[in-house]
Amino acid sequence: MSTNLANLLYLIPIVSFILALRFLSNPAHARRGNQIGAVGMLVAVVVTWIRIGTTSWWAIAVGMLIGGAFGAVAARRVKMTAMPQMVALFNGVGGGAAALIALAEVHRILPESGAPKVDISLAIVLSALIGAISFSGSMVAFAKLQELIGGRPITYPGQQFVNAAILVIAAASGVALVSGVQDEWLLWALVGSALLFGVLFVLPIGGADMPVVISLLNAFTGLAVAASGFELENNVLIVAGMLVGASGTLLTMMMGRAMNRSIANVLFGAFGQVSEAAVAAASSDGGSVRSASAEDVAVMLAYAHKVVFVPGYGLAVAQAQHDVRQLADLLEAKGVEVTYAIHPVAGRMPGHMNVLLAEANVPYPQLKEMDEANPEFSRTDVAVIVGANDVVNPDARNNQAVRSTACRS
Repeated sequence: MSTNLANLLYLIPIVSFILALRFLSNPAHARRGNQIGAVGMLVAVVVTWIRIGTTSWWAIAVGMLIGGAFGAVAARRVKMTAMPQMVALFNGVGGGAAALIALAEVHRILPESGAPKVDISLAIVLSALIGAISFSGSMVAFAKLQELIGGRPITYPGQQFVNAAILVIAAASGVALVSGVQDEWLLWALVGSALLFGVLFVLPIGGADMPVVISLLNAFTGLAVAASGFELENNVLIVAGMLVGASGTLLTMMMGRAMNRSIANVLFGAFGQVSEAAVAAASSDGGSVRSASAEDVAVMLAYAHKVVFVPGYGLAVAQAQHDVRQLADLLEAKGVEVTYAIHPVAGRMPGHMNVLLAEANVPYPQLKEMDEANPEFSRTDVAVIVGANDVVNPDARNNQAVRSTACRS
């Protein structure tokens, strides 16, 4: 297949990816968006398969069988409450693939023609650096979400200096490669230091901030894939990677704004770390815990006309969506109007709360996004906050005790 014909056929997946993003913006059409994106990816793989030639057909076929089987089994078996872990895992695989492409290209180019051109060297360095950070960072995020390691920030004295030193090593290796130094071990040093930086970068970030981290790492993977497209001179990789990078960056910024926090504070503030003073303040406030069933709460709220549930990270951790739905059913049976106010970072990742509530068969029209829900509070009788203290309490901006207990409320 000629290059011109391949580029023409690549327009099909490019348009498909753009349409998929458009349909995914509305949950009512999200399934169609997924289907369009899958068809576009299939076309891209088939065109690449034919373009490369017969010598690599078997390798692509084996890769498609292994990857397709793993993806199908994982998608069917994963629980809705574990969806963020799967997203983090798949996102990390994309970043790792970009880093492996960089290593393969250097291994191929050096024996054939010596040092690659400056633009190709720069693309190789960027895909290796960003892809490796995304891979290792996503694996740590997966481990935190899967509770393989603690969700609280892991910090130590001088952590920022250590991270900066590792990043300088990776950057120096990249600069040497771009300047024309013909040494494959430089790229290995770059990838190794980038992998270590990704781990140390995510470890000090608390579980409550994982939605922002996943979104940012997703943007990293997109940029790494786009850089791989320049290495391979593949237009569909460039466009797809930039779409992911741009959408992930915008989503990260929107979530930071919704949390009233800067991205720098999320990444370097070790949010979620519980100090001894905070624990003492939280435990000595004179409050007490009182258990109650859904029926008991329904009796107390039976005289309300409108009740709004505000679910958050605590509900996701406790997997309490079915209990909330049971209470909502009891209230609706008594004639109470029930809606759900969904903050952009409620749950463990963007859209996760919608998925959790859908798993409990909550009708989608009852789910209101923040901009739609806020005006309704003026006519709301009762707001039931379920594990969402961090996104509804203004004092959480400055009060460490409130911020520290937010994840557990």
